Amino acid sequence: MKTTLIAAAELAALPPAEVLIVDCRKDLADPAKGRRDYAAGHIPGAVYAELDTDLSDLSLQAQGLGRHPLPSAASFAAVLGRWGWRPGLQVVAYDAANGALAAARLWWLLRYAGERAVAVLDGGYAAWQAAGLPVETAVPQRAPTTVAVRFDASRVVLDHAALHAAPAPLLLDARAAPRYRGDTEPLDPVAGHVPGALNRPFADNLTADGRFKPAAALKNEFLAVLGSRVPRDVVHMCGSGVTACHNLLAMEHAGLAGSRLYAPSWSGWCSDRARPVATGGE
Repeated sequence: MKTTLIAAAELAALPPAEVLIVDCRKDLADPAKGRRDYAAGHIPGAVYAELDTDLSDLSLQAQGLGRHPLPSAASFAAVLGRWGWRPGLQVVAYDAANGALAAARLWWLLRYAGERAVAVLDGGYAAWQAAGLPVETAVPQRAPTTVAVRFDASRVVLDHAALHAAPAPLLLDARAAPRYRGDTEPLDPVAGHVPGALNRPFADNLTADGRFKPAAALKNEFLAVLGSRVPRDVVHMCGSGVTACHNLLAMEHAGLAGSRLYAPSWSGWCSDRARPVATGGE
């Protein structure tokens, strides 16, 4: 059972009947590009996950829950059933952003549903191609299933006020430093970050070749940020609760399990202009 990362060669060696492969490619600047890329070629047997409809519920945006509000347990179960998933079946997610959009989001959603047999393809689709492994354009025909999932509320923070309630969690922002500082903001109406949040860009989890750093290196880096805190004290955020899952994945791969996701993230926080905004910093 793979629970965090899987290498391309390991995935290629798995019997097709024993794994559900999910293509999560997404381009926020061109929302239809991920599906076009999937149609042009994907890992054999992979189904396609659309971030906006399969891994989010955009109808909840008006409730201050950010640009990518979490789906309900019932709607996520329906998606899993459409893919032919069953409890305990190994899931492998991949994208073209080294896990950040939105393979790590699917990984976390299954964790949120209490499943452990889910991993992200280390290096993403590029690693599969670099290994010279086959691709296909055919859409797999998987027999649908009927499943139910129950989300674990202890893994998520939805209440904005909880970020500053005593004892306050350690809030880690996964966005790139210019967005965290408020130098630029390409997606949300307000630039900056939640007061008190520290910056841990998700890109810092990766090596130059786009794969995750060794677990020991990630553990040392995160422990340097945590100080005396334990993983349960950590809450991750980003722009809309998607790339933050990359830091959650990195921490678990490093053996630091138990941190949580602030699902509304910056887009949810800044939807209320009365909330304070910090700029500058690290």
